Amino acid sequence: MSCVTAGSVLAALDPDRYDVVPVGITTEGRWVVADTHALAMRGRELPSVASAGESVALSGDPTALPEVLGPIDVVFPLLHGPYGEDGTLQGLLELAGIPYVGSGVFASAAAMDKAHMKRLLAAAGLAVPSYVVVHAGRAIPAAAGELGWPVFVKPARGGSSIGISKVAERSGLEAALAEAFRHDPKALVEAAVVGREIECGVLAGADGAPEASLPAEIRLATGIDFYDFDAKYMPESGTEFDIPPDIPESAIAQIRSTAIAAFEALDCEGLARVDFFLTGTGDLLVNEVNTMPGFTPASMYPQMWAASGVDYPSLVARLIDDAVRRGTGLR
Repeated sequence: MSCVTAGSVLAALDPDRYDVVPVGITTEGRWVVADTHALAMRGRELPSVASAGESVALSGDPTALPEVLGPIDVVFPLLHGPYGEDGTLQGLLELAGIPYVGSGVFASAAAMDKAHMKRLLAAAGLAVPSYVVVHAGRAIPAAAGELGWPVFVKPARGGSSIGISKVAERSGLEAALAEAFRHDPKALVEAAVVGREIECGVLAGADGAPEASLPAEIRLATGIDFYDFDAKYMPESGTEFDIPPDIPESAIAQIRSTAIAAFEALDCEGLARVDFFLTGTGDLLVNEVNTMPGFTPASMYPQMWAASGVDYPSLVARLIDDAVRRGTGLR
């Protein structure tokens, strides 16, 4: 999905304003100048970065960029998951003194780890679903059985719903944890929340102050149990969205203000997508904060901003301008 996102952003960049060098990372870990024509999804086939590109491997000095890159003004790090979205790459760019789109090291790392993210949100007074942290090789805490059934089991530092299972009873918990541990030795068991799934985009304004988009409600097709990978990304999934949701204006205002509060609680920068549950009793729970949300034109984040009056090319340009304005270093 990182490749699909990169291809979409590349297509939106104004060639009269931006001189773009597309850098991809192969599954073997090589950094190469990527083939932009191969960054599109074909049916259910996900693209990948080919190894044939010219290598741009960094030297031991992070400030000494390979000549093939030329002078770099700003990086748009369109990487989802560990090592791209979790502060690792952001730290490399900080050391190199290169401005980049999105949150810094701390916010990226905190938002990527769902356990720490929920602790910070709760400390800021925001309601989150009940959960228990489980580590591979350790006993399952007794509190996991007190969350009620069903529960969701997920890798603590994953994304795109990979490794997530819905567990209806205690007998399925070990298998679900084993699946989560295939992706991360730290997992969460979360209480299932009966409610509507709502998302809201946050975007830094011209002065850096965050603004919230119109929210969107996710409506799953009949027979889909939860918002898994296929429901998110596959064209035939039947997932639909309402922007804005059919809820009172007061609830929409609460979602937008809470999205900004969550953004600020984690010290996010640039952009984020905040995911909520809205219960039948009107309770609003923050489920996740994504510092680099899906960014194809069909993704929720750009769709919400398009409905709020910011089209896709303008959204990309605003994020790049914000990154240049912020620069690197303590801020």
